[in-house]
Amino acid sequence: MPSSTCLGAQQSSLTISALMLSFLSIPWVDKCIAVLASLPASLEAYRFYRHGLMDLPRALFFAQAALFVVTMLIRRNPVRISANPWCWLVAFVSSNYALLTAASLRAGVRVAPAAFINALAVFGLWMSIFARFSLGRNIALVPAQREIVTGGMYRYIRHPIYSAYFVSATGWVLSSWSLVNALVIASGCAIFVVRTLMEESFLSQDPCYLAYMKRVRGRWLPWLV
Repeated sequence: MPSSTCLGAQQSSLTISALMLSFLSIPWVDKCIAVLASLPASLEAYRFYRHGLMDLPRALFFAQAALFVVTMLIRRNPVRISANPWCWLVAFVSSNYALLTAASLRAGVRVAPAAFINALAVFGLWMSIFARFSLGRNIALVPAQREIVTGGMYRYIRHPIYSAYFVSATGWVLSSWSLVNALVIASGCAIFVVRTLMEESFLSQDPCYLAYMKRVRGRWLPWLV
């Protein structure tokens, strides 16, 4: 009797999970999730702008986040999506961290030449734009499978959007160095590392993506990491 009860509970759990994933895959639900996930970061960006705290590295950093919001709203509907609540939490935090970071950072000291810092900011934005155009409408908030993209920047690294974040974050912290700022930026980078591993764990269940991982070794840097 106990074993049949456990089996029934497990089947019920699977049914609820399947229904939830089916609901989350409905186009209008998917778009509403994208809007709600982007709203806090957008409000923070507006607040930061109103206080006149912009310089080139920050402005281009925010431009990346704005590009993320736009691509989220026109993204393709998922074929399958993760139901892991930890994946949802990490995805929400990382997606908003770039802009919410502004509330935590304090004035610091520039520790590198302005030309170098601005070059990092421009390069990070270029990487982000190139990566997002390469990804097209297949961007995901939580680990989800749409179309597997292997062209453009994805021909060289598996997570170029996160690489762009790392480059821009480096420019940001060099432009306003302090221990607190460095820890805030490093925490954001760590979240993106965790998100990378979660996404790959989910996507590698597809043999096509697993083959792509073997072909393109670099997660964030070509042939290296």
